Amino acid sequence: MGPSHIAAQRWQQSCDYARQICARFFRDGCAPRDALKAFGLSAPEAVGWAVAVDRIALSLCAAPLRKVA
Repeated sequence: MGPSHIAAQRWQQSCDYARQICARFFRDGCAPRDALKAFGLSAPEAVGWAVAVDRIALSLCAAPLRKVA
């Protein structure tokens, strides 16, 4: 179950993408911090893969910023 402000289908799809992304980082021998940094997210010293997946999924669900003329 994801955050209440995000549609369930969108949350599930974002989690699936985030898992795939983290699996690639893991396969390449990287740490969860590296996956978070690739998305421009803050990465504390002690972070696990589950937290990285959740944070990346939230960033994928975030509304894109609009550019001002």
